[in-house]
This record gives sequence, structure tokens and C-alpha cells, in this order.
Amino acid sequence: MNIFESIVLGLTQGLTEFVPVSSSGHLEIIQRLLDGGGRAEDFHFFLELINFGTLFALLWYYRKRIAKILNDIFKKKDWHMAINLLLTSIPAGIIGILLSKFIESNGFFSSLYTIAIAMGVVGILMIFVEKLPHLSKVKDEEKLPHKRAFTIGLIQTFALIPGVSRSGSTILAGRVMGMDSKAAANYSFMASIPIMIGVCLKSLVSSSSRAYIGANFGTLLLSNIIAFASGMLALTFVMKFLEKKKALSAFGYYRVILATIILIILLVQ
Repeated sequence: MNIFESIVLGLTQGLTEFVPVSSSGHLEIIQRLLDGGGRAEDFHFFLELINFGTLFALLWYYRKRIAKILNDIFKKKDWHMAINLLLTSIPAGIIGILLSKFIESNGFFSSLYTIAIAMGVVGILMIFVEKLPHLSKVKDEEKLPHKRAFTIGLIQTFALIPGVSRSGSTILAGRVMGMDSKAAANYSFMASIPIMIGVCLKSLVSSSSRAYIGANFGTLLLSNIIAFASGMLALTFVMKFLEKKKALSAFGYYRVILATIILIILLVQ
């Protein structure tokens, strides 16, 4: 992996991980543009290992919220938010572990047709989500009922399909569960922390992955630093942007336009 590729992939990871436009879909597209078909395994390791940059961005951005949750657990004996985050994380975590080999080896999950269709469908849902019937309002995401938290977790499993977007699916689910867009995003990002920690730890387990780190430490470090910095910018932008009325639909239009462009290119080739 050269320096240019490291910068491009780090920027893509950081800018799209927290924006509900599908980081996996964008990274797959960028990989195709950079790769040309020859280094799929090389890219696979690299893309797994640059999750550290966005994980650290998330931990830093929500450090006060994390500290509050830990304080609630140990001092106030209030486990409500912690249980909710686990309930939201568990379904995708279990299914991801059980099906990881299948997902990695099945061409359906890396197909640009799959990415484009998933991106477009979720984009359409984003455009019309404000018109969908919502459950009773949840004014504080920390008081979200356990059943709704688990439902968000079940919907999050669809994000295993590239193009769906983990943040996109959980923000949409959060809206239907009664939260406004900003509260849904806050909950979505907090709930992603256990999953991202699991993904990062998983990437360190195999000896081949550790060997890859040793051989590419410099470019990985550069890419993770860029992913951290751009991830912080993306988080700040998204949380500010979602304060606007019907802001979620703007991401939906972007997704539909990009999906249409991808499908047109694929069909005319």
C-alpha cells in the first residue's frame, strides 16, 4: 500500500464511517478504482486495520458520555443505557461472527450491483422516513425502552450488506422508534462502540494480520491518523447538520444519486 492509497483510504474511512452513506460501500468503490483487480487480500487487511482510527475518534468524541455511563453503572447502579447499548450491539455482533467467512467469500456482498441497490433503497427510506409512522416520542435517548433498543439492533444486522450503512440503518430505526435525528445519531454512534471494538480486536487475532501490520506499519499509522482526524470532522459535521429539519433526507438524495450513477455505469459497460 503506497502513501497515496493510504491517504485516500484513510480519508474515505473517516469521512464516511459516521455519515449515513455507507463507509463499506464507498471503500469498496474506492478499492476497485485503486486496485484494478490485483490486490484484494492486501486491501482486505488494510481496510480492517484502519478501523482503529475511527474507533479512537468515536471514543474521544463521546468520552464524556462514556464516563457518564460508567459512573451510572458503578455509582448510581443504573444499568439502563449500558444494557440498551448491548441489546443493540448483540444481534449484529453474533450474526457478523457466525457469517463472517461466508460474507467475505460470497461475491454477492462485494458486488457493485448489491452496493448500488442497497444504497439506493436505504436512500429512498431516508427521504420518506419523516412521513413514516413513528412510535411514541423518546425525548432522551438514554431512556429508550429495552425492546426498542433490541429492535434497533435487529435492524442493524442489515448493515452487514455493503451499501446499507450501519449508521444509516440505526439512525432510521431510531427515528421510527421515536427519537429525533440527532438523538438517533447519538444513540447510533454510542451503540457502534462495542461493535467497533470487536472488529478491531478481531483484526489483531490472526497471525497473518499481525504480520501484515509489521510489514505495513508506516502506511497503516498514516491512514489511521487521517481516519481519526477526518472522522472527528465528520462526527462534528453530522451532529450539527442533523439539527436541521429533515436533514436526513439530504443524505438520502446523495445515496440515490450515487446509486443511480453506479448502476448506469455498470449497465453500459
